[in-house]
Formats: sequence, structure tokens, C-alpha cells
Amino acid sequence: MRLTPTKVGQLIRETRKQLGVTQKDLALTSGTGLRFVVDLEGGKETCQLGKVLTVLHTLGIHITLTPPAGAKE
Repeated sequence: MRLTPTKVGQLIRETRKQLGVTQKDLALTSGTGLRFVVDLEGGKETCQLGKVLTVLHTLGIHITLTPPAGAKE
């Protein structure tokens, strides 16, 4: 599956709702702003990677990066 900003945003939104967390609460607990969370869930392509990773971690979402075959780790 190829990840896109839209797919990441959808996953964040779905996970947040399943956990019963508001956008405002997610912003507060992840140390980001409400506008950032709204933009991230909307699939905004220019969201800061560091903040995205923080939100993912806050929600307990794990990602795995796999280098191509033959690449040195």
C-alpha cells in the first residue's frame, strides 16, 4: 500500500475517533495546535514531518520503514 497524506490523515482521524479523543484534546496531548490536527486529518501535504510523527506516537500508531532490497541499513 502506498501511503499518501490523505490516507495518513484518514487513519489519524479514524483512530482518534475510535479512542474517543477530540481534535482539541489530540492537539493538547501531542503538543501541536488545533489547526495542525485539522490540516493533518484533511491530508494537507505540507504538514511538518516531526509533528506528524508526534501525533502518530500520541495515538499509538506505528509505522515501519523498509529499505529496498540490497540497500545498506
